[in-house]
Amino acid sequence: MSAASMATARIMELWAHGLDVADTLGVTVEPTSRIRAVAHIGVRTRDFAYVVNGRTPPTAEFRVELTAHDGSLWTWGPDDATDRVTGPAIDFCRLVTQRRAPADLDLSVHGDDAAQWIRIAQCFAGPPGPGRAPRSTEMSTA
Repeated sequence: MSAASMATARIMELWAHGLDVADTLGVTVEPTSRIRAVAHIGVRTRDFAYVVNGRTPPTAEFRVELTAHDGSLWTWGPDDATDRVTGPAIDFCRLVTQRRAPADLDLSVHGDDAAQWIRIAQCFAGPPGPGRAPRSTEMSTA
């Protein structure tokens, strides 16, 4: 792992665990442009998520279009990609760190491969995470 990748991974971990603390305390952390590093590692680990889940990554690239907190657009992948994930950057970051279930996020997903990816997305090392139950499920079973 390069030094830049290592630093990006540590930023992602710090952000994700900080979100865990904020959730535990019942406070909201306002996003900043620093979460772009989390979004970037989330996009870059697409194939890794497939592999750790025993699946073959799609050969076609995906398009990811995220709206930052300040309204700017962050993009990855070719403009003409069939499979796409679009929506708020904060929601994408919550997805790839498995801090929220896909059903709890305001992401638009187009294409079968992209739909599969958001169910297994993870940008952290190690075996596949179990993901999160939708919050409505958590609240109804509590």
